[in-house]
Amino acid sequence: MVVISIHISMQGKLLYYSIVVALAGFLFGFDTVVISGADEQLQALWQSSSLFHGFVVMSMALWGTVVGALFGYIPTDKIGRKQTLIWIGVLYTISAIGSAVVSDPYTFSFFRFLGGLGVGASTIAAPAYVTEIAPKERRGKLVALYQFNIVLGILIAFVSNYLLKDLGDNAWRFMIGAEAIPAIVYCFMVFGIPKSPRWLILHGRDRVQAKEVFLSLKIASEEELDTAIAAIEKEAERAELDQESILQKKYRLPVFLAFLIAFFNQVSGINAVLYYAPRIMSEAGLDKSVAFLSSIGIGITNMVFTLLGLYLIDRLGRKVLMYIGSLGYILSLSLVATAFFAGWQGMAVPIFLFVFIGAHAIGQGTVIWVFISEIFPNHLRAKGQSLGSSTHWVMAALITVFMPPLLSNTENPGYVFIFFTVMMVFQLLWVKMMMPETKGVSLEDLQKRLVR
Repeated sequence: MVVISIHISMQGKLLYYSIVVALAGFLFGFDTVVISGADEQLQALWQSSSLFHGFVVMSMALWGTVVGALFGYIPTDKIGRKQTLIWIGVLYTISAIGSAVVSDPYTFSFFRFLGGLGVGASTIAAPAYVTEIAPKERRGKLVALYQFNIVLGILIAFVSNYLLKDLGDNAWRFMIGAEAIPAIVYCFMVFGIPKSPRWLILHGRDRVQAKEVFLSLKIASEEELDTAIAAIEKEAERAELDQESILQKKYRLPVFLAFLIAFFNQVSGINAVLYYAPRIMSEAGLDKSVAFLSSIGIGITNMVFTLLGLYLIDRLGRKVLMYIGSLGYILSLSLVATAFFAGWQGMAVPIFLFVFIGAHAIGQGTVIWVFISEIFPNHLRAKGQSLGSSTHWVMAALITVFMPPLLSNTENPGYVFIFFTVMMVFQLLWVKMMMPETKGVSLEDLQKRLVR
């Protein structure tokens, strides 16, 4: 997919670097969803209670993701975006191999935790890197490549799980171990990208190398770059003198925006659906094979609508996509709840979930990592993304922990989807009343608008 870019034009370097970095998202998506195929097999193998299975086996990668998101800004700032991305690939590789060969839930959870560290750190380092090399006119599309690779990874994980599901008692080992192949490929590819030019100026004080990177990308004239670099240097000097913190009062608005978009992302129920898709389908009356095939349908829907979001994000803007997604959420989730309460069997629930996935993909899925990476100033970008990402993953972990007992013990799963529906009504109100549009605005101009 990306090898041909070795010989492409200088302008194509921007796309090539963005795609390589976005492959961290492919591993994110694969790692997040591959466990869904092993869900019930692992619970039967280790004779786990629903709560133990949800907390120790299924959600441990998410707790690793929380830690990676909370502290991933440290290596992202200290050793740089590129070096952090390399270590992320190493963590994915070790996690995939280790999780596939163990024989007890605790060691399994340890290796899944390592993979989670990679996922959490990638949500900081990857969008930050692409945001810092992209021109404002293409920034949304290029950063959203990370999300596209997430959904591609999700789709491939669903397909892989389906193809490997009949390999017997050890099918789960092949499902989870398959991630090692793309992880190793990614590790080799990411070595070839340059360091982020903005990071070189802010943390390395290397104006010469930063300018070389900018010039190689052909995104502006040399005179325009000199002006832009001077602005970045001025920001770096001011930040160093002020010893600024993300908790200062003037950064209250971007902090609030990052927290809320991440919070709403997870109370939509997206990770609950992705993690437990086969189980939800079974609750709706589908047999195991059809449930797995429906999961593949979820992956395809996710990818198609993410591509549409990728096309529209720099045309319609972030806010319009969030309107579309919010309305789609409310419609689809209320229909899923109705299907469970009315006892509709067959394909009703899968079809409504496809609508839900489409709404997520074109709205929150496309927008979240772009938006969080844009709203913080250069010197606080990694910390700001850490805040948004950790909020996202704490909520994801909590929802994943409690989904098995909720699905097993709640009188009707429809109540769970009513909760998600109500939350999406609140998201729609937030988009209308508070969310700013960031389309086509330079990072430095956004700082002036949002920092008060």
